[in-house]
Amino acid sequence: MGRRDAYRTDLTALLGDGAVGDTGDAVRAYLAGRSGLPGRRANLELVAACADVAPAPLLRALATSDDEFERLCGVVGLGRLLVESDDDGPAARALVGELRAAAAAEGWREREGVAMALQRLGDADPARLRRVVADWAAGPDPLVARAAVAGICEPRLLHDVATARTAVDACRAATAVLVAVPPEGRREPPVRTLRQALGYCWSVAVAAAPEAGLPAFEDLGPPAADDRDLDWVVRTNLRKARLQRVLVTAGRAIE
Repeated sequence: MGRRDAYRTDLTALLGDGAVGDTGDAVRAYLAGRSGLPGRRANLELVAACADVAPAPLLRALATSDDEFERLCGVVGLGRLLVESDDDGPAARALVGELRAAAAAEGWREREGVAMALQRLGDADPARLRRVVADWAAGPDPLVARAAVAGICEPRLLHDVATARTAVDACRAATAVLVAVPPEGRREPPVRTLRQALGYCWSVAVAAAPEAGLPAFEDLGPPAADDRDLDWVVRTNLRKARLQRVLVTAGRAIE
């Protein structure tokens, strides 16, 4: 039995058949004792297990907790609730709104939880993920655009052509959000966070859909582009082995 399965077994036992009010404290204590925090790496296997089995009321309570690990668990669990909701019904729209708000939150772990929640959606319903990502990547909030590209630019999600091309389109749209920020605003943390994501996500998207992705990436301009942040995004992606392989296959020079 893997760690995630073991955590699921323990959490299921703690939850039992009782109401959330009777079990929530026990679950919170279990999470706190095994969170891995404070520390550099949260216990993501425990996060996944909690998101797998916790009931909706508890997940919603965790998602608004003052504790960062509880929030992480709850936000990832919202992705499961979204998968279980009717496509584009009121509950689904409310959940997308909650995730969008969490994507713009101050806490970086909470924002990472949104990306993980979107990936859960992508595993189960790629078409719904594509719709959410297309909407979010268009901005104007840099953190929401960042969540869109971070959520979809996960290699395991990009095996179908439509999702891979949506990843390319999302990177292009999110890059436009970055470029639209005037120079005096480029050092703001949300903008820097978006830039950082684009420094990774372009290479993932291009590797998954080279026919559409490589021309889109090349449209960003040579590494000598006038925009220093765009220049950084291009150069950082060019250092990724996955993108170098695409360039070699396409017969492009590697700068």
